[in-house]
Amino acid sequence: MNTDENKSLIQEDIFTRAEALLGESVMQRLKDTKVLIFGVGGVGSWCAEGLVRSGIGHITIVDFDVVSPSNINRQLMATSLVVGEPKVKVMQERLLQINPNVDVVAINARFGVDFYNEYPDFNLCDYDYVIDAIDTLDDKIQLILQATSNPTIKFFSSMGAAMKFDPIKVSTAEFWKVKGCPLARSLRNKMKKNKQFPQSKFICVYSDEQVKKQTAKTSDDSKENSAGNISKGSIVQVTGVFGFTLCSLVINDLYNK
Repeated sequence: MNTDENKSLIQEDIFTRAEALLGESVMQRLKDTKVLIFGVGGVGSWCAEGLVRSGIGHITIVDFDVVSPSNINRQLMATSLVVGEPKVKVMQERLLQINPNVDVVAINARFGVDFYNEYPDFNLCDYDYVIDAIDTLDDKIQLILQATSNPTIKFFSSMGAAMKFDPIKVSTAEFWKVKGCPLARSLRNKMKKNKQFPQSKFICVYSDEQVKKQTAKTSDDSKENSAGNISKGSIVQVTGVFGFTLCSLVINDLYNK
């Protein structure tokens, strides 16, 4: 059996259970859909995994970071064997192991003010869904402003999954209605200060849980790391639920069309 025949059989078999639930037409929509994920860390990696296991046919992942030992407790592709390797490279390899037919584009870059200098032909409008799993404040604001400026883009965003302990508290709400999330509050305050606001509404995944002080480590965890984001305690049962909830927003939207 040649490689193409083997891929075809795999494609038919791995989505049997999904098609039994979603139906043939939805599975075709999934196969034709293009999703863009910014950030494949504790949240974005689980979102990417869920989308590919559900039948998404085209996915682009963007992240500038490498796997570090501290990622292993919560990031899907992070193991002791890949420490030091680019996250998008390791994630791309894993997604292709799940479904060798999926179109995976891995961009090893940070989304920020210099992103389009490096990728001048990159266009958010080339994608049906844009997922924000960025944890750097300024980069996150830039993505929100750009993604919401075009009505053809369906945009979903993750708020802060750090310093949360209970996955049952994870929920969704429109950005301006998110409560109890320090990251959402910081985003809104900075937008108000800069007088720059999203041009359309968008749904966020968030948690309003307030972790008890005796649970949270308070030594060095509030310092900014080299990426400019805040390094805080986080755990897989929460970050994973954040990522799978983002995945479900895409799948449910396609199902309901």
